[in-house]
Parts: sequence; C-alpha cells; structure tokens
Amino acid sequence: MKSKRFRLDRFLCHHFQMSKRQAQQLLAAQQVSVDGKVVNDPQQIVDQFSTVICAEQQKVGLERTYIMFNKPAGVLSATKDNNQTTVMDSIDPTNAQALHIAGRLDKNSTGLLILSNDARWSEQLSGAQYGCEKTYLVTVRDPISDECVDAFAQGLYFDYEGIVTRPAKLTRLALCQAQVKLTEGRYHQIKRMFGRFRNPVMSIHRTQIGPIVLDDQLPAGQFRPLTSKEISFDR
Repeated sequence: MKSKRFRLDRFLCHHFQMSKRQAQQLLAAQQVSVDGKVVNDPQQIVDQFSTVICAEQQKVGLERTYIMFNKPAGVLSATKDNNQTTVMDSIDPTNAQALHIAGRLDKNSTGLLILSNDARWSEQLSGAQYGCEKTYLVTVRDPISDECVDAFAQGLYFDYEGIVTRPAKLTRLALCQAQVKLTEGRYHQIKRMFGRFRNPVMSIHRTQIGPIVLDDQLPAGQFRPLTSKEISFDR
C-alpha cells in the first residue's frame, strides 16, 4: 500500500471544496494550519494523518495504527478473503479497513506479523531495499548439515527468478532445528533453501522483524498495539 501524500493547495481544493486561487489566498492570509502550525507554503506535503484547519474548518487525519499480531497456523496473511480465515478476522480496530500487513507469512507459518496504516513506516520493515533482518525458528525433518549452513551463508541460486539469494545466517539449535535470519523475503524462501538439500521444512515461526521482537506473553491469535519504543526504531 502506497502512502497517500498531497501538496497542501491540492489537499485544500479537494477536501474543502475550493478553487486553487481561493486556497492560495487563504494560505497567504495565514488562515491554514497543519498539525497545529500555521502554514503558507502551497507546496508543503501533507498526508492522510495530517490534521488541517482552514478558515476555522477542520479536517482530522487518521490516527496512526501499529499492531503486533501473533499469527497462528492456518490463518491467511491477508486483510480480506471470501473463503479463508484471515488476520483481519482476529483484529477489529476502528480503522481496520486502512490496515495492511508489513511482511507476510505463509498460511501454515506462525509468529510475528506487523499491521499498520502507515505505509512509509512499514515499508522500512518489509521493503527488501532496506535490508531489514527477519528472524525465524525453523524445524526440519532431517539433521542440518554443515554444507547447508555454508550454503545459506553464501546464498543460493533460484532458477525461477534467476537470482542468488542474499547471504542468510543459519544457526543450528538442535539436530533438526535452527534459527534463520534473512534480509529479504523471496517466495517460500526458507522452504526452497532447505529444499535444495532435500530436507523438508516442518514448521516456521517468525520471532523478530528488525528490532521488533514477538512478545512472548502474547498468545497465538492475539494482538496488541506496538509501544512507542517499538514504533520509533532507528531507521
């Protein structure tokens, strides 16, 4: 989902039903404020979260929403589906229709999902260009070999996309269990990487996205708002 951003003069014309000339006159007369500050620059950028007052008429922006959800298996990482249970079936904030998912999980994978209506913020968590690290607890059928650990670290070639995956850190925790850290999110990437070694993945549980760690007190299927510290991660 793209962030909705507008030039202030165009925002005034659209939301307050006026001509461009009227908007410019009100700006020049210092009759417009954005988030509590008087503004006279018609090119200032506002977005869907901005509160704009124009000639004593007020347009209140959306409240920014940031949610942590502990996804159970069998729930679809989608906001809407006519046939299957989705994340949104467990979440009911007042502006649910505006939410999107930052970094999806496969239907049968579990763990940390982040939902927000702030596209610019969530892009920095899920956008591959930012290289935000995501951490997973992975259980496979067979013991994990040294060769597998080395191959993850070097990157594996994916025929379909014609790319080499970015280096991934695989740390063995037990014979058939590992922590995997990725900085990208290719289609079924973890399953495909282990599949190269004919080692089927039995379960995937995401524990962390960037600095945001899944709350171990949050039961599966439940959600909570992110804290101010979680929201304001260093980016």
